[in-house]
Amino acid sequence: MTRSTVFKHRPNVVAIPTTALLALLCGACARATPSGDPAMASRLMTPRDLDSLPSKPPDRRIAYGTDSSQYGELRLPVGSGPHPVAVLIHGGCFKFGSLRYLGQMGDALKSKGIATWNIEYRRIAQPGGGWPGTYLDVGRGIDHLRNIAAEHPLDLRRVVVVGHSAGGHLAMWSAARARLPAASPLYMPNPLPVRGVVDLAGPVDMTVHIREYETLCRDTVITTLLGGTPSTVPERYAHASPKALLPLGVPQLLVIGTYEDFVPRPLVEAYVDAAVSAGDSARMLFFPGAGHFEVASASAWTWPKIEAAIRAMLDGRLPPGGN
Repeated sequence: MTRSTVFKHRPNVVAIPTTALLALLCGACARATPSGDPAMASRLMTPRDLDSLPSKPPDRRIAYGTDSSQYGELRLPVGSGPHPVAVLIHGGCFKFGSLRYLGQMGDALKSKGIATWNIEYRRIAQPGGGWPGTYLDVGRGIDHLRNIAAEHPLDLRRVVVVGHSAGGHLAMWSAARARLPAASPLYMPNPLPVRGVVDLAGPVDMTVHIREYETLCRDTVITTLLGGTPSTVPERYAHASPKALLPLGVPQLLVIGTYEDFVPRPLVEAYVDAAVSAGDSARMLFFPGAGHFEVASASAWTWPKIEAAIRAMLDGRLPPGGN
């Protein structure tokens, strides 16, 4: 039986076989090297590599809503706490994937004294996903930490959000929620404050690179997510794009490698320049030789710097260094 990227017994979710998802995403692997260099592509981490990393069961699986995709996995370090928290948000082109592949990152952070809240959310292939459901799920999932902290020793003064790929976009957006106008469909009162955000190769300006991103995802994932193009629903792009919501008021670290097609380096650099000009503390962490998936693995050579960055963010500051 082919393993699926979603849990069993979830009748309102279309199960996408892992093999199909890997084939889809691996179409980007060859493109993510200059001239499609097969030798370099063979050395880059693949979606299959990331998906196969082992993880331990979470300490708790907790619902933050009534839909079967509105839940998260809580991992708690040993000790009385209160523990700082890293919220983890998975990717998958806003359509595929599940929180499972970030379990290994949760384990790594737990072993270093950091609790993790790895959240699932409705995607565009599911009822209620897309605009505004996907964004509202992420916001509600993060805010649910207040409820969890009533039962578990969490330090809500030290919360960071870490997202990979599409989840990186959602992480950046979550840090911008306080900037949303009250009339926005994405507005939620009193969002949980966070100390910083780490975007692992996720989009920051939804109005650019749309054709290329959707080509890599092999579907109209951005225009479907937002329900139209920047010209037909400009207010949605304005409320979803972190760049349009600057300044965010918290430190922001954007992480990419050399072989990154989903969010090319010039777009990241343009965002960092805009954030700094708006008064934010922001920078890029660049990994020469890395692709799209190395930055999401706690077993990869990239991890020590990413872990150090998360620790710095928990203290409300960017890690030292620059690109």
